[in-house]
Parts: sequence; C-alpha cells; structure tokens
Amino acid sequence: MDLPLDQVRTLLAVVDEGTFDAAAAALHVTPSAVSQRVKALEQRTGRVLLQRTKPVRPTESGAVLVRYARQLARLERDAWGELGLSGAGEPTRVSVAVNADSLATWFLPALSRVPGLCFELHREDEGHTAVLLREGLVMAAVTSSPDPVPGCTARPLGRMRYLPVAEPEFVRSRVAGRPLPEALATEPVIVFDRKDDFQDGYVRRLGGTSAAPLRHHVPTSEGFLDAVAAGLGWGMVPEVQAHPLLADGRLSLLAPGEWMDVTLYWQQWKLDSPALAALAEAVTATAAGALRG
Repeated sequence: MDLPLDQVRTLLAVVDEGTFDAAAAALHVTPSAVSQRVKALEQRTGRVLLQRTKPVRPTESGAVLVRYARQLARLERDAWGELGLSGAGEPTRVSVAVNADSLATWFLPALSRVPGLCFELHREDEGHTAVLLREGLVMAAVTSSPDPVPGCTARPLGRMRYLPVAEPEFVRSRVAGRPLPEALATEPVIVFDRKDDFQDGYVRRLGGTSAAPLRHHVPTSEGFLDAVAAGLGWGMVPEVQAHPLLADGRLSLLAPGEWMDVTLYWQQWKLDSPALAALAEAVTATAAGALRG
C-alpha cells in the first residue's frame, strides 16, 4: 500500500500546527481540503490517526505516520543539500528531547560542536523523552530508557550522579540525629514537577516508603538547586551542580557516601542523515567527558 505524500504531509502539518485551520493556513489550502486529506488517509490505513482535541494529538497509529513524515522531510532536505539545491538557505533543523539537568550541565556544549544546525529542544524528564521520540515529535532524545523506540537506535552515554543535599541549617535542625528515612518522610522536599519521583526513589532505597507530602514544585534545574540552597527543602542534585555549593558551605550532604546514578542513553532515528550523525558524534563525545562511565 502506498501512502500519498500530500496526505502524509497534511497529517504532519495538523499535528505541528495544532488545529486543522492552522494547518490549512500553513499549507495554503482550505480547512476542508485538510480535513478531506486526513480522512482519506484514515480510510486508506483503516485507523483513526488523530485525537480531535485542542491541540490535536496523534493516536498511536498516527504517531507512526507522523514519525514517517518527519523522516521523509529530513531525507528530502539532506538530498537537496547534497545536490547543492538547498533553496533560500534555510538552516537544517534538528529537534531533540532532553532532560532539564542535562540541559543545565553538559548538553549545550555538545550542540556548540555542530555549527550550522538549527536546534529545536524539547525539555522533558529523562523517563519520558522517549515518548516524544515515539510520537514523532523529535528526531533524537537523551533518555533513561535503553530499549530503542521502533525505528531508532540507542547507545549509552554514561551515568549522571545525584547527591542528596540540603542547606546546612536544614540538615542540623531537621535531619541530624534522626533515622534518615524517618526524617525524609516528614521534612519538606523539592521536586521538579508531578512526574518527578526521584526523591521518592531515594527514600525507598533507604527503606522508607516515600518523601514527605510537603513538596515544592520547581520546574527548572537551576531553580531546583536555588530552592534547595535557600532551605526550602532537600533534594537530589547533580554532583556537578552540588560540588561548588558543598565546597563553599552553602549545601550539606544528608548522608556522606550516598548517591543515586541515572544511566542516560542517546536514541535517534535510523536514518543515513549527515546532520543526525554529526550531532550523535558530538553528544557522545561531550557526554564521555562529562558523565561517569
């Protein structure tokens, strides 16, 4: 079964633009034409491809075709570039999903090693970045999942180490002298967002059940660190961010010799794309110098 390119590209436009009307404007056609193309593609595949929500989201079957459409577009741009027919000089765009801690510590230097590319970064927890890859929203991802998304390759990058820390007075007045699992089950904790159960995982590793219900949600890596240093609560902080504050006395370890490691992986489309190959090489080399082996 062949898939008409105009229908596949229309599906991608609807997902990217969020509505049928916006897709019609981007494609310079009528909303009716957009609706007809999507309906024809659904009839051809025998599957519902879009959730008619606001914004529109692909179904599981739709995500497969969205990923296919993006890969076609990537190959087309690479082919035009190799032929020296890249038109008005539009930069090569690469979309990547990356977790906030990597973005705040080691990832941006990797991008600087690949000049000439235009990056579109999607910030997401490392446990969920693979979902964006699976849905076709990005071409590559830093993820904690070693299992390749269908149509993708996966390679290990290294381990990011996290240290359990808090402001020194917080440790003295709220934690010291108490069994650590008991203290962390009652004292305030900093979390990134409602998906973040990393601090709970540390408490469970100590033999407790979960961190305290008093949680401050701070959805940036830098803000998370500042909140811990300000004494709002304890948290698991990347060692590269924690070490300078430990050295100058602004942070204290909750338990010396304790840490948790997260192994990170690089997943990307299985495409013979010069842009993706160059980015993968840069990310792997940078991670080798920044993460633990």
